[in-house]
Amino acid sequence: MAFEGLSQKLTAALGKLSGHGKLNEQAVKDGVREVRVALLEADVNYLVVKDFCKKITERCVGQQVLGSLTPGQQVVKIVAEEMTTLMGTQNARLTWSSSVPTIYMLCGLQGAGKTTIAAKLALYLQKTGKKPLLAACDIYRPAAIKQLQVVGEQAKVPVYEHGTQDPVKTALEAVEYARDHGRDVLIIDTAGRLHIDEALMDELVRLKKQVKPQEILFVVDAMTGQDAVNVAKAFDEKLGVDGVILTKLDGDTRGGAALSIKAVVGKPIKFSGTGEKLGDFEPFHPDRMAQRILGMGDVMTLIEKAQETAETQTVDKLARRKPGELTLDDFLTQMQQMKKMGGIKSMLSMLPGANKLGDVEIGDDALKKPEAIIRSMTSRERRNPNLLNASRRKRIAAGSGTTVQDVNSLMRQFEQARDMMKQMMGNKGMARRMMKGFK
Repeated sequence: MAFEGLSQKLTAALGKLSGHGKLNEQAVKDGVREVRVALLEADVNYLVVKDFCKKITERCVGQQVLGSLTPGQQVVKIVAEEMTTLMGTQNARLTWSSSVPTIYMLCGLQGAGKTTIAAKLALYLQKTGKKPLLAACDIYRPAAIKQLQVVGEQAKVPVYEHGTQDPVKTALEAVEYARDHGRDVLIIDTAGRLHIDEALMDELVRLKKQVKPQEILFVVDAMTGQDAVNVAKAFDEKLGVDGVILTKLDGDTRGGAALSIKAVVGKPIKFSGTGEKLGDFEPFHPDRMAQRILGMGDVMTLIEKAQETAETQTVDKLARRKPGELTLDDFLTQMQQMKKMGGIKSMLSMLPGANKLGDVEIGDDALKKPEAIIRSMTSRERRNPNLLNASRRKRIAAGSGTTVQDVNSLMRQFEQARDMMKQMMGNKGMARRMMKGFK
């Protein structure tokens, strides 16, 4: 879970403040001191931490907080607002060229995940109606071109490559190819190094001058902490970076990069990679990320994922159900939708209070057993669960490699879901309107 360590420490510090019926100046300073320690341990830039804590203290010791009936809540609100400002206030969108194709050039150190991010960005733009093309301009790393072709094929996005010729020449050819083949977006995957050197920078500068990209996006591993900020600063000084993409935000991210990079480099975080799958990629919303870090959840992103993965036919089918008509086929469909949304762990991380769960390992394997049980039923049994007597449950358990207890547990969960649907459907069609809202 992203920022797990930082989230737990900040929640603990703010929890002590929330426990006070009324705050005094000393209590605020003690609480802010713990916030400072948590941020420094998360490898957030020292100057950023200093300025952040100063602003919180100034706002918290004002009469607005000290005289409030709910001072703890006011403090959490202030911390959330300042953290949002720290990361950029609002989502920074991509800009578009007036001529075709719009060109985005990715840059960053080797190992940051540029090649995979290129395919993720292409898939994301493709879902919005764009026709992207990937250009393989990393001619140094072994199998880099092949890797881009593989992820490009997975995303169903074509890749332009011309072997190990000069990357600038390949990029210019890719521009012409995009124009000739109706591709309105070109994403250039450039070479990286283990560290910054003149040869790397000279090549990137030549690419920028010749290709004239609409935006240069710096790709950085979110787990590298404050070092990422220094590298971003160096790239920006040489190239003029337009935005940042954070990768591996699903790992045990300390938070240093996300909380420091905008303040130090002055460039917005535009996207984040949140998993290994190509679909695990989303726009970076500073306010939502601040809420996640503070254990307040990210319900908006959860709803957007549901809207993105919900199939119109499935929604219509469920919306027409009468109370009590939910079948085990519907239940199986809901599990499959959950996997499309990133799995149980991904969904839990966006719910309020998720940071209190601790280091809980919940994989997609949690859905395999109930899926196997339902698939071991006949179509008649799925449509009419009342048929499942003791002998049938024993047969289903044997067929799915589970136990009768597992089958009984699944049926209890199914009954609870059906009862919940009955309650919703009884409220003047509220459920119908809610489900149709996902279309």
